[in-house]
Amino acid sequence: MSLPAAPRRGVVFTDEMRLAWLRLIRSENVGPVTFRELINRYGSAAAALEALPELAARGGRRIVVCGEATAAEEMARAQKLGARFICLGEPDYPRHLRSVDHAPPVLALMGDAACLDRPALAIVGARNASLSGIKLTRIFATGVGSAGYVVVSGLARGIDAAAHDAALITGTVGVFAGGLDRPYPQENRPLMRQIVDNGGALVSEMPFGWTARAIDFPRRNRLVAGLSLGLLVVEAALRSGSLISARLAGELGRLVFAVPGSPLDPRAAGANRLIRDGAILACEPADVLEALTPLAERAGRSEDGSLDEPGPDGAPLEGTPLEGTSDEPSRGERERIVETLGPTPVAIDEIIAHTGSSPGIVQLVLLELDLAGRLERHPSGMVSLLL
Repeated sequence: MSLPAAPRRGVVFTDEMRLAWLRLIRSENVGPVTFRELINRYGSAAAALEALPELAARGGRRIVVCGEATAAEEMARAQKLGARFICLGEPDYPRHLRSVDHAPPVLALMGDAACLDRPALAIVGARNASLSGIKLTRIFATGVGSAGYVVVSGLARGIDAAAHDAALITGTVGVFAGGLDRPYPQENRPLMRQIVDNGGALVSEMPFGWTARAIDFPRRNRLVAGLSLGLLVVEAALRSGSLISARLAGELGRLVFAVPGSPLDPRAAGANRLIRDGAILACEPADVLEALTPLAERAGRSEDGSLDEPGPDGAPLEGTPLEGTSDEPSRGERERIVETLGPTPVAIDEIIAHTGSSPGIVQLVLLELDLAGRLERHPSGMVSLLL
């Protein structure tokens, strides 16, 4: 079955631009939010890199800026592995992820980028899956794959691996928690090779050489949800990473589905709780397809593949700095802004109103603190000071 796909759009970066973007996102204390603000303020990654040391020093510390040789070496490692980097705003950047707040500015990709354009369903669940859970996963993955959907998952044992395996022929995307050269678990290496050989893709926002830590898996789960129109939980305990994925999917505006299970099986407790709390009950692939099809059709008509009406995707592209971002705060003004912050999260609009400073100046001071590792960002644009 063929589902509608929006035409690709974007700007193809030069090698120099891509290298500068990689250097910027690999620099100390630069995350997706900070990256976007730096590009918006300075107009290019190259200009932002020049400004980084002074900005961080104003915030109270020195930071390590990723050197050109270091970034070039990572690009060489990617090429040797058969991978490449794609930047937010380029045509190959995943269409649905593009519309997500705080989307990774740079992704490492191995495989065919075309599958990232197609409508997708994320399937996640228990690592210690039951035989019935594995069977159900295969039924759902095969069913939605036959209907034209790509299956996205996190390459873990159990449900993840079963979902990928069942969707090899119809298309699947595996998301790494570490670098693409640090697959986990090792036992799934053959499966990862099969995904690429069958026209699927492997992606990661983490540097090559990065071994996944426990705190990296929620970031991976957010990518899994962001790449998809909906997320299906097959089996999950009450304290499970799959429930984190479901929460993140809900926050991103994705549909959340859950397969019901026996109340006697702890592996079904999380999915049953999701259904109780409003997730869509899914007993067969048709339950998922009925809810996803209108979203897939609407996303196919949208220029950026988002679930909203077509419009600017807000990607931070190289260009002219935003107006009103060149102001510099006085020492007293900077101190007043810092004094408004504490361990309790506050809205940036409240800081602007309280201090009387312009939005550009407030954002600049917050950027300085962020680069110095003194600022914590929270959902809904809230910020707090790390004491």
